[in-house]
Amino acid sequence: MSKRKNTSVVVVAAAVALTASACGSGDDTKGGKEKPKIGFAISALNQPFMVQMKEGAEKEAKAQGADLTVQDAANKASQQANQMQTFTSQQVDSIIINPVDSDAAAPSVKGANNADIPVIAADRSVNKAEIETTVASDNVAGGEAAAKQINELLDGKGEILVLQGQTGTSASRERGKGFKDGLKKYPGIKVVTKQPADFDRAKGLDVTSNAMQSHPEIDAVFAENDEMALGAVKALGSKAGKSVKIVGFDGTPDAMKAVKAGTINATVAQQPAELGKMAVRNAMRTIDDGKVQEQIKVPVKVVTKKNVARFS
Repeated sequence: MSKRKNTSVVVVAAAVALTASACGSGDDTKGGKEKPKIGFAISALNQPFMVQMKEGAEKEAKAQGADLTVQDAANKASQQANQMQTFTSQQVDSIIINPVDSDAAAPSVKGANNADIPVIAADRSVNKAEIETTVASDNVAGGEAAAKQINELLDGKGEILVLQGQTGTSASRERGKGFKDGLKKYPGIKVVTKQPADFDRAKGLDVTSNAMQSHPEIDAVFAENDEMALGAVKALGSKAGKSVKIVGFDGTPDAMKAVKAGTINATVAQQPAELGKMAVRNAMRTIDDGKVQEQIKVPVKVVTKKNVARFS
């Protein structure tokens, strides 16, 4: 684990630069004591899941008396690398990263490591770099739960399309692994095609439309996030949730509405606000030289029309 650096005048100077983009608010000092400064490099804020994670982080930062600065990488690894370098040069006390790409994030995380700034990974891991802890949903277990749900929806027999997330992300890799391993228990379920749609709703629509033209026999769609599942709903029209079953992953508000309406049959619900909260909480622990677990898993739940009211 990283040793904490000494605070200096540089931190005070950096506060001016941070103010314009800071999502936290308030004076730099409280009771004469400088607030800890945390940078949050998030992959993309055009997704409801990421927005909820940011909001959970902001709420916890306020409760902890920390200044939180959130930067949106807009799904560009190079942009996120620049944002990480800026956080490092500003000598923030801790950095949270939700990587665009788990491999591409490594060099900028190493730069923070070299500056003795502890780094927390949120929702997605970082490969080949020192991370204090990774706070994430149990994606493998969630993938297995999705496979079980697909099997139940199809009564043990059918052909399916898998919409994969963004290549290079641990979330896509782990959900895909869990789903693949889970399907081994159900030999009557066959994956006829799997294609990336980058966790994006519009791409989910396009990929599903094209897949259905090539494979009109598809009985179900498993999407590695709800945005792609919602794209599949639009592509399938009146078939969505009826002749073609759909299972998503995340538990976003729009997906919950679709589950209620019956156009999405189930979603593996994460707790994005809890992920953001736990990321900030553990960032504060590293600032205070506290020990943190190497992996922090936030539970997931399968949501269907039967239990959706409890989650909405």
